[in-house]
Amino acid sequence: MRMEDVGRAMEKAGIPGRDAYDLPTSPKRFPDGAWYRMEISGVERPQVLEAVIDESEKRKMPIHRLISVVMGATLLDKAELRDFAQMAAEARMEVILVPGPRAAWDIGRQPYTPEGIISGLRCRGSDALRQVITDIMRCIDLGFRGFLVIDEGLLWLLNEMRKKGDIPEDVIFKVSIYAGHGNAAGGKVLEMLGADTINPVADLTLPQFASIRQAVDMPLDLHIILTESFGGYMRFYEAPDMARVCAPCYFKIEPGPACAATGAALYKPWVSPQMLADWGREKVKYAQIIHEIIQENFPEATMSGVGPADLAIPKP
Repeated sequence: MRMEDVGRAMEKAGIPGRDAYDLPTSPKRFPDGAWYRMEISGVERPQVLEAVIDESEKRKMPIHRLISVVMGATLLDKAELRDFAQMAAEARMEVILVPGPRAAWDIGRQPYTPEGIISGLRCRGSDALRQVITDIMRCIDLGFRGFLVIDEGLLWLLNEMRKKGDIPEDVIFKVSIYAGHGNAAGGKVLEMLGADTINPVADLTLPQFASIRQAVDMPLDLHIILTESFGGYMRFYEAPDMARVCAPCYFKIEPGPACAATGAALYKPWVSPQMLADWGREKVKYAQIIHEIIQENFPEATMSGVGPADLAIPKP
């Protein structure tokens, strides 16, 4: 069968037969009509959140979503989590919490061997599923309404629990970059499994991002800047085209040496909260720069204001 015939067969299934080299303008938007929003990762403790909120207010720069406690929500006590939820609620910021139990916490070392690393970061056994869901439930009880997920099986199970009423219907699930998805079919599968928003791998081309957008309706979370451990991408001047072809999208701001791997990892419990707070202020500044670049080059694209109604803002 010729490739063009395969492409037509893919399109019958709702998947683009080729990457979107014509970079079509996305007709999709957030519920408030906006094209893009801002997301900051690594808001690990209440002290860091306090700095992000303060800098956002000083710069009059809305920050819509926080990827928080990447080191694992298990490592914050209930008083810290309550304070975190209260501050985010008052600032009208969505929080996507990262539960603690996951592959890096387990005794299995296959994902960290030279060959095993390609097998992915997935839960090992039902006990691992039970532990991570228990951690999610702990945080739901404290008011949080958004969670990061890597494992597709876990995503399906959480969505089933949400449909059956065991998890509140207003809880949302974001699929992490660590899940490793980079094409339209993968995005479609995640949407079918219950994902509310997805973070594709960061080094995709604009035509590849555009093909994913054609297949799914949920927001795409796009790393506009990413840590050196992932390749150190700096895509500020692609932001206008990203907003145009990928709307609705979140621009993910995550600079630094490393996220959660190597000795340079920022998101570990022993990293200074003050250093993370300083990083948080810098990330808000980057959000302002990205917004300015988009408005100077593609002013048709609008950004959500503070606290749009569809955000999964904590309910402490």
